[in-house]
Order: sequence, then C-alpha cells, then structure tokens
Amino acid sequence: MENQRNISGFILLGLSDDKNIQMFCFVLFSFCFVALLVGNVLILISIFCSPLTQQPMYYFLCHLSFMDICYTSSVTPRLIDGLLEGTKTISYGYCMLQVFTLHFFGTIEVFIITAMAFDRYVVICKPLHYMLIMNRTNCHLLVFAALVGGAAHSFPQLCMTIRLPFCDSIEIDHYFCDIFPLLRIACTDTYITGILVVANSGIIALVTFIVLFISYAIILFHLRNHSAEGRRKALSTCGSHITVVILFFGPAISSYLRPPVTFPEDKVMALFYTIIAPMFNPLIYTLRNAEMKNAMRKVWCRALFSLKA
Repeated sequence: MENQRNISGFILLGLSDDKNIQMFCFVLFSFCFVALLVGNVLILISIFCSPLTQQPMYYFLCHLSFMDICYTSSVTPRLIDGLLEGTKTISYGYCMLQVFTLHFFGTIEVFIITAMAFDRYVVICKPLHYMLIMNRTNCHLLVFAALVGGAAHSFPQLCMTIRLPFCDSIEIDHYFCDIFPLLRIACTDTYITGILVVANSGIIALVTFIVLFISYAIILFHLRNHSAEGRRKALSTCGSHITVVILFFGPAISSYLRPPVTFPEDKVMALFYTIIAPMFNPLIYTLRNAEMKNAMRKVWCRALFSLKA
C-alpha cells in the first residue's frame, strides 16, 4: 500500500507512436464522438417530444442513448486529447475513475439491452399480456435493476484495482485505464485478482449474451405463426437489436472471458465496444425503424416550422 500511495499517475502508451497514425486516429475518433453525441441527442429529443415516449421500447431506448453518451464519454475525450496534444500522463485518481465509470455505465448498458430484448419477447410471444407485463412501473423497475447491477459489478472492480500496489513500472499499454492492463504492471501476484475479474466481467458478458441469444431464438421461432407483414416488422426491429448485441458483446467477451493477460489486439477490440458500437446505435435504431424515422421527421419539421414562424 505504501508503494501505491507513492504513485501519482500513470503513462498511457495509447494506440501508436506514429504521428501520422495519431493524426488519422484523432480525426476518425473525433468524428465518431461527435456523431455519437449528435445521434443520441437527436434520439433523446425526438422520443421525448413525441408520443413514442409512452412505449416501453422507446423508454428503454432513451436510457440506452443516455448510457451510450456517458459510457463513451468516460474514455473518448481523454483519448482524443492524448492524440492531439500528445499527453500520455493520467493521474491516479482519474485512472481509477475511468475503471469505475467504464464498468458502471457499460454494465448498465448491457442490462438495458437485455431489458429491450425482454420487451421484444413479450410483445411477440405474449401480445395479449404485453400492456400488463410491460407497464410503466415494471419498466422503471427494470431500469432500476440495471442501475443496481451496474453498481454491483463496478464497485468490486474498483475495490480490486485500488488495492493493487504499483512500483516503478507505470506505463499502461492501452489508451484508457482498465483492470487487465493495470494487473500487468502491478508489483504483486495478481493471479487470484485476475480470476475474480474474469468471473465478474467475463461471466456477466457471456451469460447475458447467452440469455439474449436464447430470447431471440424463441422470438424467431414464434414469428413463424405471424403474417408476412408482422414478420417483416418484427424482424426489422429485432434485427436492429441483434446487430447491437453482436457489435457490443463480441469484442467484450473476447476481451474479458480469457486468462488475465493483455495482447496488442486488445486495443482494437476495445475500440469496438467503447466507441464504434455506441456510435452505430443511433443509426441502427433509426435507419431500420419506421416509427423512429417518422417521429424524428415530425419533431424536427415542427421545430423548423416554429423557427421560421
């Protein structure tokens, strides 16, 4: 613990030392971050200013959009600043904050995606009981359960990280602070801690992915009894959700459900679940959703008409 107190900060090695690659990444991820912010803010405003806010699926979508903003904002601004200014140092406190916020908001997002899958299951497999099961009280409870789940996952992660002692090595081979890269530079035996991290992060991601896979398999099985129009509409909505699940869970499972070691490919995999997947969420949920596109068109046309008047 004495060694830990002597550590005032770390050095993030980032994505690359090549200046040309750094400039390319700065432009690319700046665009991704702006697109994510604009897209999710448009979704939030469009839903809140339309009757869609009364529907459970769009209620969850609002929370997912907000979590996307919080989740990516815990990593991307620091990455962009490092690429532009060349600043690689990060304070110990900010590093621990990144560990906590990344896992807190990321886990909430996982559980909200699961709640959205449950909503689709009920509307397709139990249509007569949909309004009873997915009433607003139950929707609030599901979001609250997601918040509790996020806290239950992230606080143990933070406690394990804070207890790690660090000696002379303070270079983190990553572009943000996460527990696996920190385990690599800790000056103690981290085998047990690594196993606990895998059990905490990896198992949660895998079990959630299996639950989602089974739920969508059941949904697709039930769709055989629907009309062609009903199948088309349901498949369009579920297709959006499945795309989000694959983009988010694939890289996350690959990163956390394995022995607690780090590889050069980890940075690329992390880009998918911290920046790329959240950036595509607004596009996936709007371009493939007729109700969402109509709501956005009405809200923003009304807004433009009001400005002209």
